Amino acid sequence: MSTTKRLASIDMLRGLVIVLMALDHTRDFFGPALFNPEDLAKTTPLWFATRWITHLCASTFVLLAGTSAYLRGTKCGIPALSRYLVTRGLLLLVLEATWISFSWQLGYNVTILQVLWALGMGMIFLAGLAWLPLPAIAVIAALLIVPHNLLDAFQSNHPLWLAWHQQGFWPVAGNYGVFLAYPLMPWLGLIAAGYALGPVFQWEAARRQRFLLAAGAVLLLVFVVLRSGNFYGDPDPWSPQGRGFVWDFISFIRVHKYPPSLLYLCVTVGIALPVLAWFERLRPVPMLMLFGGTPMFFYVVHIALIHFLSVPYFMLRYGAMPQGGPGGFTVPDGYQPSLGVVYAAWVAAIAIMYCLTTLWLRRKTLRPATAQTHPG
Repeated sequence: MSTTKRLASIDMLRGLVIVLMALDHTRDFFGPALFNPEDLAKTTPLWFATRWITHLCASTFVLLAGTSAYLRGTKCGIPALSRYLVTRGLLLLVLEATWISFSWQLGYNVTILQVLWALGMGMIFLAGLAWLPLPAIAVIAALLIVPHNLLDAFQSNHPLWLAWHQQGFWPVAGNYGVFLAYPLMPWLGLIAAGYALGPVFQWEAARRQRFLLAAGAVLLLVFVVLRSGNFYGDPDPWSPQGRGFVWDFISFIRVHKYPPSLLYLCVTVGIALPVLAWFERLRPVPMLMLFGGTPMFFYVVHIALIHFLSVPYFMLRYGAMPQGGPGGFTVPDGYQPSLGVVYAAWVAAIAIMYCLTTLWLRRKTLRPATAQTHPG
């Protein structure tokens, strides 16, 4: 019984961050703005909150991927786990470089390496790391996460450095290039930390929940202490804004994601772990369980879906699509970004994805029976 609840809580948390991830991607396509929602000089509290809450997604995905790998290994053994992680990781890399990159552009001028790149490389990394003792894995995780902000001052356009620590664009040839959105160093550390966390999910429920709550509290305390004096852990210092508590708070929690700073990971994982403990005490939520149990299907479908849906919206309302990207972004005449439109489109996208995922699971479940009935 406890095992079922543990797995339900993991799926529910994964499902929650999937829903939040879809909000971020809906904002990209239905609410593109000429300002960065985290730019304190141009944003509003609601635009900032809409962007900030989605910071929970990537860190939770990567952490839970490590934990799920550990739990899988306890059932199948390390050799089988390593083979699975390598093949799964390679699949994610291929998907990222092909269909997912296409889905963002509805074309192919740039290979965009984002969360599937980080997850795929993380799984391949874990395939070798899993052979080590858990304390050694935990130490490696800490060495990849804690000191990586010491490297913030080093800037280079070399593709290996862009892939390891510094987000950037690598022009390959002509009009084609690779955009490395998720530098690997801290993400590899986080997936290793998730793996090292795995044994906690074999504990008795009450002990496990106490640990998750305490670990979350410690991470949030570390965040507050380090952030309060801009001591260490984020390249973007906070400062009083002179516009009231709300803006001071926004400045305080505005953390760096590309690459994820130590403080970014502290605050996001510090929230995720107590939520995971709380979900263990709740009755499973069907929609979250559905999405959390089928993360690959959701991710592969939803970006293209939201992008396709945005085309008739912009063409019918404004007669043109937003064009370009950072440094050359333009919007149609008369267009004004609207959070109301973003949230309405998000709800519609989630409803469509719920139907598509349900149909896909039903077809997947019926396929073996059909094959047995019609062997030819």
